[in-house]
Amino acid sequence: MSEALDPSSDLLPLRMLNEYAYCPRLFHFMHVEGRWEDNEFTVEGRFAHRRVDELDHLLPEAPDAKDAEQAKDHSEPTGDDPPVIARSVPLSSDLLGLSAKLDLVSTEGDLAIPVETKRGRVPENVERSWQPERVQLMAQGLLLREHGYRCDHGMLYFAGSRTRVRIDFTEELETITRQLLAEARQAVLATALPPPLEDSPKCNGCSLAGICLPDETNALLNCPADPFADVPSDGHPLRRLYPVRDDASPLYVQEQGAYVGVSKQRIIVKKSGEELASAKLQDVSQLVLCGNIQVSTQAVQVLLEASIPVVYLSMGHWFYGIANGIYLRNAFDRAAQFRVAADAKQCLLFARNVVGQKAENQRTLLRRNGPADAATDRAVRDIDSIAAQIPKCDSLQTLLGLEGSIAAIYFSRFSTLLKPRDFDSQWDFATRNRRPPKDPVNAMLSFGYAMLAKECTVALLTEGLDPYWGLYHQPRHGRPALALDIMEPFRPAIVDSAVISAINTGMVQKSSFETSASACLLKPDGRKAFIRAYESRLDQLITHPIFDYRCSWRTIIRLQARLLSRWFRGELPSYTGVTTR
Repeated sequence: MSEALDPSSDLLPLRMLNEYAYCPRLFHFMHVEGRWEDNEFTVEGRFAHRRVDELDHLLPEAPDAKDAEQAKDHSEPTGDDPPVIARSVPLSSDLLGLSAKLDLVSTEGDLAIPVETKRGRVPENVERSWQPERVQLMAQGLLLREHGYRCDHGMLYFAGSRTRVRIDFTEELETITRQLLAEARQAVLATALPPPLEDSPKCNGCSLAGICLPDETNALLNCPADPFADVPSDGHPLRRLYPVRDDASPLYVQEQGAYVGVSKQRIIVKKSGEELASAKLQDVSQLVLCGNIQVSTQAVQVLLEASIPVVYLSMGHWFYGIANGIYLRNAFDRAAQFRVAADAKQCLLFARNVVGQKAENQRTLLRRNGPADAATDRAVRDIDSIAAQIPKCDSLQTLLGLEGSIAAIYFSRFSTLLKPRDFDSQWDFATRNRRPPKDPVNAMLSFGYAMLAKECTVALLTEGLDPYWGLYHQPRHGRPALALDIMEPFRPAIVDSAVISAINTGMVQKSSFETSASACLLKPDGRKAFIRAYESRLDQLITHPIFDYRCSWRTIIRLQARLLSRWFRGELPSYTGVTTR
């Protein structure tokens, strides 16, 4: 061991030592930043441990010193009494600075043998085990020795093959274990992320691979600081180590006067005693309340405990805010965010990127969906001409002007993208207007942008960032400025595309709106139809423009929030936005 442990400091749980030996970056995410996600392997692991976790047993007292002296020359006990089996045994040691709950301990006389249960099958290597498993078992042996037992070996039980593998506690294994224990105790205090593993097979089954992003991070580490430069490639395809889309999805409630409760891990929506809808808790990623909807205290508690945010929208589609549980227990990302936000040069660099990516996506949407005529060509050329000034822009105010000029050109041609099956003047669109929107197209755009701001806010909160403190959009009370920052490139790619799809496919009808001289609002059936179009777009699979693997738009939003936090922390040289091809 390189240095003595401080007995007055907190004890390190043994599972943390196993994870540090497996991957220091995994250790940091789990035990420094409090990040966790399940996958099939972690669920199977809990199932394999279900028996040993049922009830804690106390470890029998070791024989006294006299009895131990008499038995010290015997490698195995000689008595006729059967071994004593204790399951789920809690042990700790101030000297080692370690605490643990041992799956199973077999004691006979002064000899103790720890047995650790593993989910999978026996590895096909020389040792028939992996180093983190051997280290974990050796640490259990050290704890048992601290409590007066002889302990020269342990057993790994592999549930997948129903086989026990003996692990001898050699001097070499003890040295490695003590060294890793000392390193892990120091790593708990670290604020910087350890580097990701490179092309490691360990990442394939890791439940935190989608948070860690090892391949993506290594690819972007070689990216130049200029956000407009192409991301270099070494010719090797990146592994997508997370699901293409989530199994859970948002639950929207817009029936005015409805009541949301919870019963037996299900979300129940009722009105006047009649059940309108229900969903399993595990199938809900967000509860979105549109207007006058009541939620029980019990439902809010269950949702927050499950890290499911409750999102509040007005009937007019204004995004009020979010109730959420405690996502992260560390403040490193948020502190880094504020440091970057205080740097005018970094803010300008970020803002150029965001506006440039948005302009590129607006141009792509016009080119892909607009008519092939001279007017479209001219609009695309004009956008290109203005966008060329973005990398040289020297202030946020000037950048706002360029963004506004591009938006004016883009929306002047937006009506040409609307090609309903049955043409109706209802869909005529002249210019962008809001607060309140005055025509059906603007009503859908405003509603879609509010929901996109909600989606980006949830993604930022999940990363421990402050969605209300932006870099391009200036902080203003009640406005999620950072969420507006990262959503800019997604506006045309997600919301504008959903509006076009809703109109051109007939999902939203002429009768879906209430229009007056001053405003236009979606009726409930229109909101339902547009939500279907919007959610369909978020769940649509595309080829990631940077990493070249398939995933959904919702996944990409969360990925961008994750990469933004890594840029704030200094792990990545720049924040790279997303453009459609």
